[in-house]
Amino acid sequence: MSLPQILAAAEATQSSLTVDIPDTWMQGRTAYGGLTAALALEAAMRSQPDLPPLRSAQIAFVGPLAGTITVRTELLRRGRTAAFIEANVFADGKLGLKALFVFMVGLESSIDHAEASRPDVPDFADAAPAMANPDPKFFTCNLEYRHALPLEERHRPDFMRWVRLKDRDGLHPMVELMVIGDALPPAAMALFSKPGPISSMTWQINLLMAEPVTTDGWWLNRSTADLVRHGSSSQAMQHWNADREPVITGMQSVAIFV
Repeated sequence: MSLPQILAAAEATQSSLTVDIPDTWMQGRTAYGGLTAALALEAAMRSQPDLPPLRSAQIAFVGPLAGTITVRTELLRRGRTAAFIEANVFADGKLGLKALFVFMVGLESSIDHAEASRPDVPDFADAAPAMANPDPKFFTCNLEYRHALPLEERHRPDFMRWVRLKDRDGLHPMVELMVIGDALPPAAMALFSKPGPISSMTWQINLLMAEPVTTDGWWLNRSTADLVRHGSSSQAMQHWNADREPVITGMQSVAIFV
């Protein structure tokens, strides 16, 4: 089942969303983090009318989520410019994900500054296909990947790929981006001498566009490990649309068990 099909079959109230996670969205013993974060966001947006654009999200991957999951939301505060909504995701009564979403209107400002440079990489139409994992019961079967970095740079803790969701019809663009945003492997995996378990612990993202758009569903993702030590990795994350306009900046803390 695709994400639009999962949402079509969901049971929803104003403050909750219950869905079944198919095997095709798993990554080991837990559902893909980008999917559960997207479901948490979907529930948050359904819980309040006329929300402004998503501006920031703080996500903690607390424990495994599989099978039937339920998202419960709570409005923490809503003022003139911003709304803070908490979303907790449960499976078998146990908390698996905790998220805080901040929705905020655009404000008049005399300051306009952008430090992020436009990545000099091949266009998605010219990029070579990349298969992250051919297993039909792994979440990557729902996504398409294309290489963005040259071959000689693909073994550094710096991953960059074009990514798109195969079925995205009817999705809110912010929900689509939440799925896309966590689609790359943790960058520290480029340093592994042998396969081993790895797990994202926290994820902080800031949205740079009120209404993000791209071409043919393609987004450019980059994850760069800043420091890998004592079984923990900190990585910076950037995302652009097909025109190389910055859409998201973020960072993750990743646990490494090798």
